[in-house]
Amino acid sequence: MTPANAIEGRRGAGLTMPIVFVVDDDISVRESLEAMVRQAGFAVETFASAREFLERPQVQVANCLVLDVGLPDLSGLDLQSAVAHERTDMPIIFITGCGDVPMTVRAMKAGAVEFLTKPFEVETLLGAIRGAIERSQKVLSEAAEMRTLQERYASLSSREREVMTLVVSGLLNKQVGGELGIAEITVKAHRGQVMRKMKIRSLAELVTIATRLHLTGPSKPTALGTQ
Repeated sequence: MTPANAIEGRRGAGLTMPIVFVVDDDISVRESLEAMVRQAGFAVETFASAREFLERPQVQVANCLVLDVGLPDLSGLDLQSAVAHERTDMPIIFITGCGDVPMTVRAMKAGAVEFLTKPFEVETLLGAIRGAIERSQKVLSEAAEMRTLQERYASLSSREREVMTLVVSGLLNKQVGGELGIAEITVKAHRGQVMRKMKIRSLAELVTIATRLHLTGPSKPTALGTQ
């Protein structure tokens, strides 16, 4: 299946369907895996080489890569290195007909979720694929949550950011006012705006969000307020 045909096929299946990418230079293996994965309920796209796969744009749905170690251009391990930082939402499952311990160790240390030696049980591979898809969904969900938090934080004014930083550091409203040279009632107003814009109801939630955004620490609030 060519990438273009695969994309067109997915449009009919729904753009949110998880995708299993298969990279193997053996056409019989690709066809066998394609049929197996499709029967399991996933969209699938197959590629004969690492370079062909690298030309495929990244997707924003849960996905994983079933990857042969021995490929005609870049090896499977080289492809893993090439995509490791750019596609953190794409777990890799290695398959090979001639694996050894050093190769397996290298792949697993680099983040592979499974390393299977041919021939393998169908259910073993499908189990690995299901686990990889769940892992991908979690990564994508966490990334979406972080983008939402960053957007909400970006909507705060400079003063609101200063107030937020001091509040999560443990200061009372009166103390925050003293630090910033503003009245306590003004601090309360800014604090209310922070809670509203960040869409939270408690100080505990605000502290958690500040930690996730790496806003807590030794940095002075005035520096934060200028961002």
